[in-house]
Amino acid sequence: MSKKKKVARQIESRRGVASLDEARMWLSERGIEDIECIVPDLAGVARGKMMPTEKFFSGPVMTMPSSIFAQTISGDYPPDDERFQHNPTDGDLFFRADYATLTRVPWESDPTAQLIHDAYTRDGIPVETSPRNVLKRVLALYEDEGWDPVVAPEMEFYLVRPNTDPDYPLEPPTGRSGRPEVGRQSYSISALNEFDDLIDDIYDLSEAQGLEIDTLIHEEGAAQMEINLRHGHPLELADQVFLFKRTIREAALRHEMYATFMAKPMTNQPGSSMHIHQSVMDKETGANIFSRDDGEASREFLSFIAGHQAYLPAVTCILAPYVNSYRRYTRGTTAPVNVHWGYDNRTVGLRVPNSKPAARRLENRVPSSDTNPYLAIAASLACGYLGIKQKLTPGEPIAGNFSEHMHALPRGLLEAVDLFGECDDLIDVFGEKFVATYRAVKQEEFETFMSVISPWEREYLLLNV
Repeated sequence: MSKKKKVARQIESRRGVASLDEARMWLSERGIEDIECIVPDLAGVARGKMMPTEKFFSGPVMTMPSSIFAQTISGDYPPDDERFQHNPTDGDLFFRADYATLTRVPWESDPTAQLIHDAYTRDGIPVETSPRNVLKRVLALYEDEGWDPVVAPEMEFYLVRPNTDPDYPLEPPTGRSGRPEVGRQSYSISALNEFDDLIDDIYDLSEAQGLEIDTLIHEEGAAQMEINLRHGHPLELADQVFLFKRTIREAALRHEMYATFMAKPMTNQPGSSMHIHQSVMDKETGANIFSRDDGEASREFLSFIAGHQAYLPAVTCILAPYVNSYRRYTRGTTAPVNVHWGYDNRTVGLRVPNSKPAARRLENRVPSSDTNPYLAIAASLACGYLGIKQKLTPGEPIAGNFSEHMHALPRGLLEAVDLFGECDDLIDVFGEKFVATYRAVKQEEFETFMSVISPWEREYLLLNV
């Protein structure tokens, strides 16, 4: 067996089993005392219950209130509405473990495992508002066509000084030199080395969970990092992003720093994204449907691009889910402000990287790092799917610098959720209940935001109006 295959097998053994019996053995071999039974909510926050291992195997199916999928980021709920309410009495939903996600929680002092669950009704029907089920719903559309989508996410985040007062701006942390970064250090190895101990912890904690990092680089912003994940099945990669976010935050806390996935955490620094590379394979042949036999781009590839151009504005509220997210879309920066496309062009929202025909793919650069990975991948794949099914034709590829060209993308959260709620094609894909729930949650979050007076208002309005 090659060294590469041995490493892959070792990593695989750290994460996931096939059945309840295998889970019992896996936990016993590692002396696991407690299990975190977790569920990603609309924001990508881990909800769930911690329980002793013995109780996990002896107790009934885990239950939680249906309202966990209608909760805002501030812990509030939108007004009752029969369009999206799971249960008028906020009754229980039932959660089943996906044993393929079983892995350690390496930052806990006692031997602890974590296990992602899926949400069902009492009758065994998948809950439409569960983000993991939303992604599965979109993947089923590809399955029906005989296709296997493949994705590779790239996550950007900032390291910042601990900040316990939200009225004060965030600042870069101090590295091993004793000095915080002041300039921009794209791809700088020395800037990356400022946080060697933290990066070692990220790798160690990731390896303990069977999570594979492809590359880690220093991005453009001060103490801004990017982690690229290996390409793979969309559900598995969404799970990895979900777990990586937890891991990176925990590693940063060990070093008295915060890791933040806010889209725009600091005024004079670039925003953070979660770019999604996408390709689609034929299930029977294993060939990339984006390339013809002669190596040229296929009709399906061009329609996949066109689907993104047509539907990205209507799913922007998923890819940019908070008021802060729209601060990232700024002209003249590395963030996209349009839905144009081009070959190896980073000034447009849709980039086609240089590759061989077998690896032809589309990079969606619109999502911000604060997005829920399950919903973002589902939204991006939904755009491409609709484009292929409708045989849409894209605009001409852009060769020049288009970073100043605002086009099509909504400029604020309310505009974005209205576009989502009014798109019949996307309602068919995501389901009426999910669209109504998501829209109501985002509208409530906006109202919460509007109740806070910002420093800008005090600065410019206090004595001038």
